[in-house]
Amino acid sequence: MEVAAAVIPGEREPMRLMQQGEAFTICVGPLELMNSGSCVSEAALADLACARLRDRPQPRVLIGGLGMGFTLRAALAALGPDARIVVAELVPAVVAWARGPLAHLFAGILDDPRVEVREADVKRVIQQAPSGYDAILLDVDNGPAGLTRGENDRLYDRWGLKRARYALRPGGILGVWSGGPDRRFKARLRNAGFAVEEVRVPVDGAGRRRHVLWLATHTGADGHAWAWPASG
Repeated sequence: MEVAAAVIPGEREPMRLMQQGEAFTICVGPLELMNSGSCVSEAALADLACARLRDRPQPRVLIGGLGMGFTLRAALAALGPDARIVVAELVPAVVAWARGPLAHLFAGILDDPRVEVREADVKRVIQQAPSGYDAILLDVDNGPAGLTRGENDRLYDRWGLKRARYALRPGGILGVWSGGPDRRFKARLRNAGFAVEEVRVPVDGAGRRRHVLWLATHTGADGHAWAWPASG
C-alpha cells in the first residue's frame, strides 16, 4: 500500500513510501532503496566510524541522507553529549515522513539537541565547511553505483572525494555505504588521499549477500594545500 509519494529534484520517478503490515519500504519506481526490517549495515556505518572519534572533543559529524534514521540513531548512541550531528536530506518529504508515518521508527531522535537537520543537497553542505567535520557518512542512493539520481554520482567521483577530504579535519573519516563492492571506487578513494578499509556486512535475512562499507581516513596533516575543486 502506498502511504505517500514525493518528488525527487531533477528526477522523473517519484519516491514512494510503502507499507505492508508493520513493514515500511522507500522505493523509486520498481527499486527498493531501504526497508524498515533491514538496518544492520546502515547502523554499522555509524558504529565503525564513530568508534574512531571517541578521543576527539566535541566531534562534528555530517550524515548524507536521513532515510529511516538507522545511521543517525547509531551515531547518537555512539557519541557523547558534546557531539554535533548535521543530517543533510535532499527530499523534504523524507523529513516529514520521519515525523509522520515513520515517527515510531525515529522515536524522537530528530529532537535530540545534538541533531541539526538541513533540507539540502549534501554536496553543498560539504562544500560549505572546509575542515568542518570529524566524520562524513554517506548513505546516498545505492552508493557509488547509484540507482536513482545521476547527480549523486558527483559525490563519489574524483572531485567529489576531494571535496569530502577538504571538509574533513586531519584524521577524519569518510564513511560510505554501498549495496555492493566497487574496485574502481576503492581505488579512487586511495587516489584522493585516503587510507581505506573495506568492511562487508551481512544483509539481514539475505543469506550470503553482503553490503559494503568503506572507511576512508584523511591521513595528511596538510591535505588542504590545493585549490578548492570547481563545481561541475
